[in-house]
Amino acid sequence: MLNVSRRVQAAANSFEPIRHFYFQSRYAERRNAPDISDFTFGNPHEMPLPGLVEALQRHAVPHNKDWFAYKTSEPEPQAFLAERLSTELSLAFEPADIALTNGAFAAISVAVRLLLDAGQEAIFSVPAWFCYEPVLLAADAVPRKVSLRPGSFGLDLEALDAAISPRTRLVVVNTPHNPTGRIYSRDELSALADLLARASERIGRPLFLLSDEPYRRIRFDGREFVSPAAVYPWTVIAYSYGKVLLAPGQRLGYLALSPLMPEPDRQALQDSLFAAQMALGWCFPNAVMQYAVPDLEGLSFDMQALSAKRTRMEEALTRAGYEVLRPEGTFYLWCKCAGTDADRFWNALADRDVFVMPGSLMQVPDHFRLCLTASEAMVERSLPVFAQVADQMRSEQQTAA
Repeated sequence: MLNVSRRVQAAANSFEPIRHFYFQSRYAERRNAPDISDFTFGNPHEMPLPGLVEALQRHAVPHNKDWFAYKTSEPEPQAFLAERLSTELSLAFEPADIALTNGAFAAISVAVRLLLDAGQEAIFSVPAWFCYEPVLLAADAVPRKVSLRPGSFGLDLEALDAAISPRTRLVVVNTPHNPTGRIYSRDELSALADLLARASERIGRPLFLLSDEPYRRIRFDGREFVSPAAVYPWTVIAYSYGKVLLAPGQRLGYLALSPLMPEPDRQALQDSLFAAQMALGWCFPNAVMQYAVPDLEGLSFDMQALSAKRTRMEEALTRAGYEVLRPEGTFYLWCKCAGTDADRFWNALADRDVFVMPGSLMQVPDHFRLCLTASEAMVERSLPVFAQVADQMRSEQQTAA
């Protein structure tokens, strides 16, 4: 019997819960039904932004014979993004600091291959995006998980420090954070930077920080955003346009190097980005997406409508008795399950065609994630269901007692 590689099997084992959820669960059976309330993934449930469609149509028309030739990180979007990112993050990026990728997923994969050798460790905090671990395993790297602080879901610096070993090479920070919606403050990030600097000195080489920032522009209540790249020199940034455009199927993102990085290290990474992207299977955006970068940069879904939806759902769920962590960014609500049996709770919602992301897929089984990209009609149908299920769980718990 032909066996797949050990690293791919390890990645497959890590992916199995999300694969089962998407392809084999009750959600899989119903996800294409027109009358469900789908709060699972960050997919659009309404028609795309008109500006997105217009940009893609306009740039799909060839201007010359090379319009659809091979594209690496093209100089024009690199220069454009270096200027815009410098303004947005108050850092002096150069075009060579920007590697255009087919989404943040590819940017993260490139960063892992760029920075980690087989057997070296990367630390990330849970709850977390369910793809960090399999991406690391597929690169023969070793994932190390630490928990965020209970209740606040802030960074647990003591746990991070304790997890760092001589084999650690990378720490991953996701801000704004999926699934909790936390945005880490400058003080929190500065404390993390101090910790990493001390640990780097202790183990005799710099630790790198991967700042995963695909929700950077999705912030509520005028919240400030500070990139770790502004406080820790050995930072690389992963960004995706798929979130703010609500178009995850149109893959466009980038990996950016902090301009604060010491010049020899920065130059070495700049010189190696092309090889890493090539060797991973041409991790560059296609031609049309690169041409469209200046048009896409200024587009966004309606943040005012998203904020109103967040407030409406948060207040309704709180009235129904749920513990809801008010998000500072992202398009998620992170909530504690009603009752003590998370599977029973999830199935009670599914019985009524309301589907949420189980917290078990993000290493916190007693919570669930709601994606606010759901349509207004889905929200309207779901709110009475959430209240009914909360009542049902309380009644069952009282009966059992």
